[in-house]
Amino acid sequence: MNSMTDMNSVATLQALSSATQVIALHCSGSGAAQWRKLGEALGTRHAFVAPEHYGCDSTGPWSGERAFTLADEAARTIGIIDASHGKVHLVGHSYGGGVALRAAVERPERIASLTLYEPSAFHLLKMMGSYGTHALAEIIEISRRTADGVSCGDYRGAAASFVDYWGGQGAWEALRPSVQAALIRWAPKAPLDFRALLEERTPTSAYMGLRAPTLIMRGQHAPVPSRAIAERLPMLLPAARLAIVEGAGHMGPITHAEAVNEAIVRHIAEADSSAHITLK
Repeated sequence: MNSMTDMNSVATLQALSSATQVIALHCSGSGAAQWRKLGEALGTRHAFVAPEHYGCDSTGPWSGERAFTLADEAARTIGIIDASHGKVHLVGHSYGGGVALRAAVERPERIASLTLYEPSAFHLLKMMGSYGTHALAEIIEISRRTADGVSCGDYRGAAASFVDYWGGQGAWEALRPSVQAALIRWAPKAPLDFRALLEERTPTSAYMGLRAPTLIMRGQHAPVPSRAIAERLPMLLPAARLAIVEGAGHMGPITHAEAVNEAIVRHIAEADSSAHITLK
């Protein structure tokens, strides 16, 4: 390697070490690969990491040492935030959005921006009157069906029911066999995710402390519970706005990746620009 190449490599490493980090959290049953295109869209402007949740092959199952909570899942993300040199941009989809919210509440001063696509903050439905009650009943039903499948050993049935609810009827059959196999292995984690989200204890008042620029997104065809949460959160977070992705459903970050990633990249750039102006 010549001296010019050495200098370029050092410059690249310095740029990455000083760049604001982006942490992207995937939905239940997915993995880091969900955000591959987002990482490509961000390029070298940001250090990018997509940690995987318990239940993924790379992470392994929950230890089982006590009842699982959202705080247990968020601990890994909080560790990444604490190890970073400055503020971070936090991105989350569905369950990952719920985890991102929990991490942000724990470290509000370390969040440069927050982007949440249909975050599954199901505990908020309990505070939304009759509309929330209807949406909550829908989530409790899919949670029960999934848990029943796991409890009797029908992991395939549990995974298929889960996927068809969030992706639409026929979504399971449309998956490649290798993806189905991965979801069957993951299925025992699903009841833990539902319970953690439903039993989350963060009070709504805590969200008022999240003053970082926040983009809430939902698909045009979002399920009722996701729609309710996405429309409620901008009322709780001081600097939040709602955007609707045309033609998309709950799995928009995958089915409409280009549009969703473009919005995320733009939001992060605007937050960086605003922070730069403020520092000046």
